[in-house]
Amino acid sequence: MHTVPDDPRAVAAFLARKPATALDGVGPVTARTLDAYGLGEVGQIAAAPPGTLQRILGATAGRAVYERAHGIDRAPVTPNSLARSIGAEHRFAGDELDPVRRRRALLALADELGSRLRADGQVARALTLTVRYADRSVTTRGRTLPEPTAHTPALTSLAYALHESLALERARVRAVALRAEDLTAAERASRQLTFDPGDDKARRIEAVTDRARARFGARAARPAGTAAVG
Repeated sequence: MHTVPDDPRAVAAFLARKPATALDGVGPVTARTLDAYGLGEVGQIAAAPPGTLQRILGATAGRAVYERAHGIDRAPVTPNSLARSIGAEHRFAGDELDPVRRRRALLALADELGSRLRADGQVARALTLTVRYADRSVTTRGRTLPEPTAHTPALTSLAYALHESLALERARVRAVALRAEDLTAAERASRQLTFDPGDDKARRIEAVTDRARARFGARAARPAGTAAVG
């Protein structure tokens, strides 16, 4: 867990390099609209005049996004309420041109999100991928999952598909982020039975891995493909 000091400058510094989707209420459509105006990062949004954001997004949404970019959220706090979305980000040490290494990072992020969702008893209906480049531009893509899930292979499969859809052949990627969105309680979601012994085995292994992590920590067990991710 990262703790930010109760100081406006510290909050601004923490938020500045985050993608627009890190702000509550900013989904892939809004993020693409902001990115078209050169406002792909929270710091860029915070520096924009409120009137500009209101012209781009509308009066209410523009004002809300401006305030949240400054660490202000007027929504009432409900103790112990379930999160509506969760995210995870991986920053590369330098410009990452290798798609294999990017896929490894996405696998690690999907695994982290899946583990957190299952621990909280939640499932996601959608997944958003955000890619940040060396020139500080940002691309965001989102897609609805075939069914609400917290199953790591399903999250990973969609993350890979979103990555492939961007066709980043020679892109200088600095960071990738995944956000599981439109969350709901797992007990309220239905799952299509597959009668696939491979899927059943994967879910049993997943359950064992979750128990190991709960007892020994989040790094107690990780997918083999993430071993090279720093």
